[in-house]
Amino acid sequence: MKNLLREKIMNGEKTVGTFFEAGNANVAEALALTDLDYMLIDTEHGPFDVESVMSMLRAAELHDTTALVRVKDSNRNSVLKMLDIGAGGLIIPQVHSIEEIQKLVEYAKYYPLGQRGVAFARGAGYGYLEHAAGDINDYFAVCNRETLLVPQCETMGCLENIEEIAKVDGVDGIFVGPYDLSVAMGIPTQFDKPEFQAAMERIVKAVKAAGKFTIIYCANAEVANTRLSQGFDSVTVGQDINYYIDAINAMVKEIHV
Repeated sequence: MKNLLREKIMNGEKTVGTFFEAGNANVAEALALTDLDYMLIDTEHGPFDVESVMSMLRAAELHDTTALVRVKDSNRNSVLKMLDIGAGGLIIPQVHSIEEIQKLVEYAKYYPLGQRGVAFARGAGYGYLEHAAGDINDYFAVCNRETLLVPQCETMGCLENIEEIAKVDGVDGIFVGPYDLSVAMGIPTQFDKPEFQAAMERIVKAVKAAGKFTIIYCANAEVANTRLSQGFDSVTVGQDINYYIDAINAMVKEIHV
């Protein structure tokens, strides 16, 4: 069990992904054939059930592309289900406090970091994959290392506690949701405001000081390049459906000259 996204980030590589909203395993397989480092399956806003997400995870694995899942909420069942079916990592929306983060570690990480329920489900190859077939403590260690737990910083509570949240053992990185964070700050989408820029600097500094990584959502490649230059380790750029629409519109425009 190896998380290729984690390996790249730990090696200092800047990585690029996109949100996956189309909801079809064939499209997930097609995305895995691109040069993306990862896809982010969105069950917070997307209409996906557990079985459909499992099919998308299988499709991504065919071509060694890491598939992260943004869970619908921070409840134990939401976290556990996506890990059991083989998500390479979880993005957790709308967290506000250190106490919530500590609960998430309890749900998502095996002993001794947490109390994740033991089940040799699809993510463990039903107990037949090499990392799951031996000593249980070795299995726990591999899962804890390779399965990413990434809370989103998109609330004032998270921003105000980012230094302590980033230090929590079991948290692997922080994903910044700039749109919701700007709303929470009372400056919706005003990303050039000094206070928003200061928030970005604070997050990057705090997370790096804790030895963790940062990911941020970006609307386009121009924004992505800016964020990478600001010190973010990874960018999740746009969503697949927009790329389909834009590509088709560009083709039609080219024909109708």
